[in-house]
Amino acid sequence: MGPLAERLRPRTLDDYVGQAHLVGENGVIRKMIASRNLSSFILWGPPGVGKTTLASVISNELKKPFYTLSAVTAGVKEVREVIDRAEKDRLFAAGSVILFIDEIHRFNKSQQDSLLGAVERGTITLIGATTENPSFEVIRPLLSRCQVYTLEPLGDAEMNVIIDRALQTDTLLSGMNIELRERDALVHYAGGDARRLLNSLELVVNSLPSDDGAIVITNDRVVNVLQQSPAAYDKGGEMHYDIISAFIKSIRGSDPDAAVYWMARMIEGGEDPVFIARRLVISAAEDIGLANPNALLLANAAFDAVTKIGWPEARIPLAEAAVYLASSPKSNSAYLAIGEALAQVKRTGNLPVPLHLRNAPTELMKKMGYAKGYDYPHDFPGHFVRQDYMPDDLRGTCLWTPQANPSENKMKERLEHLWNRKYEE
Repeated sequence: MGPLAERLRPRTLDDYVGQAHLVGENGVIRKMIASRNLSSFILWGPPGVGKTTLASVISNELKKPFYTLSAVTAGVKEVREVIDRAEKDRLFAAGSVILFIDEIHRFNKSQQDSLLGAVERGTITLIGATTENPSFEVIRPLLSRCQVYTLEPLGDAEMNVIIDRALQTDTLLSGMNIELRERDALVHYAGGDARRLLNSLELVVNSLPSDDGAIVITNDRVVNVLQQSPAAYDKGGEMHYDIISAFIKSIRGSDPDAAVYWMARMIEGGEDPVFIARRLVISAAEDIGLANPNALLLANAAFDAVTKIGWPEARIPLAEAAVYLASSPKSNSAYLAIGEALAQVKRTGNLPVPLHLRNAPTELMKKMGYAKGYDYPHDFPGHFVRQDYMPDDLRGTCLWTPQANPSENKMKERLEHLWNRKYEE
């Protein structure tokens, strides 16, 4: 008989716990199952929140041919073999077959490329599962063919449902005299991870002695068995998001002590150093920005160092970058500028490029006025000449507003001089 987490794995949608935004009454996945019109999608979420289980439930509900691959062990050869079998099965099935790929973020580009044709033709309906952000880990062509659905850590109420179900319905536990006096430690230690919760419950039950014929579970006994505080950092649970939020806000708030502290919490909890490094790069661009352009260079250098040396030495360049970023002057002017530019594009649509800014590689284009009137800045004193670069309808529009710091003050002074105080506040 397998472990408790496997014995208790839901087989139907009604038994599935959590992710109501996807499988609840109005959930998009429930609607797809009801219509039997399943599109390819990727499930993104921390460990133990039901990604693999949901794929299995979908297979059971739809009664379609179902193949499973693990990106840890499968390569292009295995993917092509499954697609070949799917081509044959499709002749006997109503529509495409389902291919579930666990940890799809571990597939390299060629492995992901091998899926494109089958997904495009409808030979397979792809369900991918990943704990990493698909925007970074899944190639754009495959991502464009799949919806991404985010799964959240399970809440306390949902974790309690799983505990009760285990004690009441599991073949082994339901036959034992278990007295659950306290459950907070079990729930908190699991950190929203159902698999960890069930593994912990099973370990506690098997480890505790019987008190007058009953196995009594208390918070202290759970902590003693698991040998870890229920408040310990869980890189797959809710605390993961809380601590990274505190880390970034400490950098933004120019508190290097707090930044290093929260980084230490992540390191001690076993966080992926690349994840920390990635957040530093984002913070350098978003929060320090043009107030200290060197911050982005140093954050990128730290990212590069981390990928080369790994733990435990990676903690040193990470700490160096965190302290430098937290101690740097702050500006989000570039962040605001691109946000305003994107909003402007959405408001005004595809405005034509002015003729003088277009290239004219053919005689016909030259006759149509392409490139006519363009002044080459390097031909003028100071390598600058005033001319319009915006679409005609947006002439004079300012999207970037310099902020008050030494670096941007210099930029502002230069631009005001060049553009006749165009950038003056």
